[in-house]
Amino acid sequence: MKFKAQENQNQLIEKITAHHLVVGIDIAQQTHVARAVNFRGIAIGNPLSFSNDEEGFNNLLQWVRSLQAANGLTEAIVGMEPTGHYWLNVSRWLSEQQFEVVLVNPHLVKKNKENRDNTPSKSDKKDALVIADMVKNGYYSFIRSTPEAFEELRVYLSNRDSVVTRLVSAKNQIHRWVDVVFPELRQVFKSLMCTGSLATLRLFPTPEELRKLQPKNIIEGWKSLMKRHSGERKARALIALASSSVGSKQATNAYKLHLKQLLDEYDLASQQLKTVEAEIIAVLDRIPFAKSMLAVKGISAISLAGILGEAGDYKRLCSWQCSSTACWTQSRRGKLRQMVGANEN
Repeated sequence: MKFKAQENQNQLIEKITAHHLVVGIDIAQQTHVARAVNFRGIAIGNPLSFSNDEEGFNNLLQWVRSLQAANGLTEAIVGMEPTGHYWLNVSRWLSEQQFEVVLVNPHLVKKNKENRDNTPSKSDKKDALVIADMVKNGYYSFIRSTPEAFEELRVYLSNRDSVVTRLVSAKNQIHRWVDVVFPELRQVFKSLMCTGSLATLRLFPTPEELRKLQPKNIIEGWKSLMKRHSGERKARALIALASSSVGSKQATNAYKLHLKQLLDEYDLASQQLKTVEAEIIAVLDRIPFAKSMLAVKGISAISLAGILGEAGDYKRLCSWQCSSTACWTQSRRGKLRQMVGANEN
């Protein structure tokens, strides 16, 4: 394994020729910093600070072209850290300008800070130079291009994660609200998130309201929200428990407003979850081999979407950090084709 890693690094180093300008970019939210070295690691030109917009990107392009012209260089490779999401726009723009864009490991950047000045000091200009050095020494990886369908899956899954987080938070807060205001509700409904429980919380959430009602009033309210209501027995139990409830009897209006907002958030998150999952399934329908993989027992649509969103098209799988179709690993492609079965053909 160590031999393979060393061989791979040698290949990456060999890609940097005497004709290359090696550029390192320290990524930030608004202003990036670029430094350049030649294939031997000699710093070229002055640092460049440029904004995260088209004007700044054009300034970077002019800066690179001027350094190439001044030093007789015909090729350029640009390295950067994958810092949050801030690197996406500049890397995409550079790729559209036919530059070779690569990524460096932020952990290795931190470890290599002392190589230049023998100090652990940190600055944007120094970090950009360290990144350029790492690219020159072969410590980089290529950006994997992703077909649109797989990019959509990644975005939808990220969206779904945030929606699920909000949904779980709303459920937990509704449970807390019930424990504080009407804990006896749990004796009537096994699950607080069932249809009957939620209908009760929407219509008459506090014990004070329930104890003033008759069973028929509660049933009529349930009928307005449910096709099948919980029945007179549970309606009577609610009234009896509300009459002797130990829940909080203060700040009733504040608690009612809080519950209304929690239920609104729960409804919104639930609807958004249905919408995004429907979009995920629609994208999977456009991927030819997804149907065959869903036939495997234990693989759900959401699980498969997570795998494909992160791994991308299996046909693009290749050997350790390789960068072109010439170094695809045939064995891996063969194993995956066995997995998806003969239905693909």
